[in-house]
Amino acid sequence: MFRRSFMAGLALAFFLPSTALAAPASAEMVTMLKTIDDRTTNSGDYKSLVYIERKERDKSDLVYQAVVYRRDELDKLVIMFLKPQTEAGKGYLRVDNNLFVYDPTVGKWERRTERERIGGTDSQRSDFDQSNLAQEYVPTYVGEETLGKYAVHHLKLTATATADVAWPFVELWLDKATGNVLKRQDFSASSKLMRTTYYPEWQKLYSASKEADVYFAKEIRIYDEVEKGNQTTVVIQSVDLASLDDAIFTKAWLESKSR
Repeated sequence: MFRRSFMAGLALAFFLPSTALAAPASAEMVTMLKTIDDRTTNSGDYKSLVYIERKERDKSDLVYQAVVYRRDELDKLVIMFLKPQTEAGKGYLRVDNNLFVYDPTVGKWERRTERERIGGTDSQRSDFDQSNLAQEYVPTYVGEETLGKYAVHHLKLTATATADVAWPFVELWLDKATGNVLKRQDFSASSKLMRTTYYPEWQKLYSASKEADVYFAKEIRIYDEVEKGNQTTVVIQSVDLASLDDAIFTKAWLESKSR
């Protein structure tokens, strides 16, 4: 019910910039981004089971299941598809700022850019990985607005010269009450809107290694703004913060899972 009312509210949302309050200082906006980064990062490992539904205009819906492994301190990430059978064993590996994809049908690895569509869906690596917004972007303040029933901070982010990111410009709508991201829009270098993403539900799980909570978006709804009618929904079905085997974050491990 919460998710339905949230999305309905967003669909009818109108934005009211506030002129009564002064815009937050640059340092305060950076703190907002650091808070997001810190909440979504674990000092130990992270494993999640995810459900992905891809809707494409004039085509049948596609449903996937994948497992995500993260080692945030070393910026390592593995995404391995479990279902459907035609995609089982396909995987992505991120190590040292390099993203590789493995296709078990040909037994071959290929390097990919940050704009790679994971499994051909509208999702990207950043949708499954830890957040590094404060390191990768410089924020400016657009205004204090309302998004449905939520009071939000609307920020515009510009990628730093050294950042390796999918999108050079990003806009965020942050819930003033919680600091969580409610909406995100990604723009190309020419400022063309490419994706709109909603985060209708956030959850948290206590991490013994971090000695604090780790936050994750329970549901992510991604809308393709170029191919209208195409969208992807990602649902995090479970999260486990137990330690993982070092071997998981290697090409050899992912290859072994497809044999």
